[in-house]
Amino acid sequence: MDYEKFCSQILDADPKIRFATVYDEWSVKVGGGMREGVESLLSERASHELVNLSTLDWKSRKDMSKWLGKTKYTLAEYDTIKRFSFYLGDDYLLLVSTEKDCNTDMIVDKVIQLYYKNQD
Repeated sequence: MDYEKFCSQILDADPKIRFATVYDEWSVKVGGGMREGVESLLSERASHELVNLSTLDWKSRKDMSKWLGKTKYTLAEYDTIKRFSFYLGDDYLLLVSTEKDCNTDMIVDKVIQLYYKNQD
């Protein structure tokens, strides 16, 4: 999959999406980034720490899948933004952040639709 294209399509899906980036299991960025013209709310160090914590959370959820099934996504809502983690199989993690007033269901549906579209 072309993760740069995939993340670009996600950013194009809704102007309230601030950030869409795919990471591998070692927290290495493989595609995507911040929407042009949008400033990160986190320092570079804090952003890196958040990615590492998200990766650890993803790995722990994989361990639980034998009982609960695979996790599709998780959502954290903060005072200022929403942050989604989408689990792209066993090897990649997609992090998406949005404005707080986004349509959560639309974001989830669109990201999943784009993921399957890009599988071809």
